[in-house]
Amino acid sequence: MSLKIDRLNSTYVKEISHILANEIKDKDIKFVTITDCKVTNDLSFAKVYFTVLDDTKKKETLKALNSASSFIRKCLAERVDVRHTPELTFVYDESIEYGKKIENIIKQIHEDN
Repeated sequence: MSLKIDRLNSTYVKEISHILANEIKDKDIKFVTITDCKVTNDLSFAKVYFTVLDDTKKKETLKALNSASSFIRKCLAERVDVRHTPELTFVYDESIEYGKKIENIIKQIHEDN
């Protein structure tokens, strides 16, 4: 990836986190952590990865985030100086759960030996 897209990804993570913490008033979007952002090369789409503190509220949070994506996109357009603000799609980040699963497997292997 190019340096511009990498910089844009990190800027979007920071700005979306700030928008969610301070400007969104939806109760379903509380305790959300933005973990990563992947912008396409043509800057038209962005996948925003998130995790939730309460795992039972994944689906409600995903639905609320995707419905609020146009508002978040508008806020991003005001804050980040790019010609075209990408369309946002929120995706639950499975990598943390996967990491915990691998960590538990390694722990079991060490306990068995």
